[in-house]
Amino acid sequence: MSDGPSGTSLRVGTAFDAHRLVQGRPLVLGGVTIPHPFGPDGHSDADLVCHVLLDASLGATGRGDIGRRFPSTSVWRDARSLDLLALTWTELAEAGWRLVNADCVVVGQAPRIAPHVDDVAAALAPAMRASPDRISVRGTTTDGLGFVGRGEGLAAQAVVLLEQSTAA
Repeated sequence: MSDGPSGTSLRVGTAFDAHRLVQGRPLVLGGVTIPHPFGPDGHSDADLVCHVLLDASLGATGRGDIGRRFPSTSVWRDARSLDLLALTWTELAEAGWRLVNADCVVVGQAPRIAPHVDDVAAALAPAMRASPDRISVRGTTTDGLGFVGRGEGLAAQAVVLLEQSTAA
């Protein structure tokens, strides 16, 4: 069955993730280390941007989620999330999937994300086998509300649109 134009199948995936901020951890978003006194706590490098893009990509293709693909075992302890995203996208590309576009919103009071979005998209693009203009990363705040507003953590949400050729 052809869902999209010219013998393609289109799929949408969404994801959400949140991490507590702690001292002594670098803040890595989309593979880019951002200067900040706190970083997200997690089993891997806790890169929220990579986590939501990975989860949304897995969900769109019906391949489960990040927890099943990369469980909290010693194998993945302190893993670089950008590498996990690249590994996943190697598998997706081999199955014929292509990124149409990705949109990711990082929710936090600080640091400001805007100065880093171009660097983040440039770092994500090779991992997702796409050009940076297909990847949007933005920041927003909660205007002081909740755990994010108190500076206790960061959250991120992503949506991806994927395409797979159905032509024989």
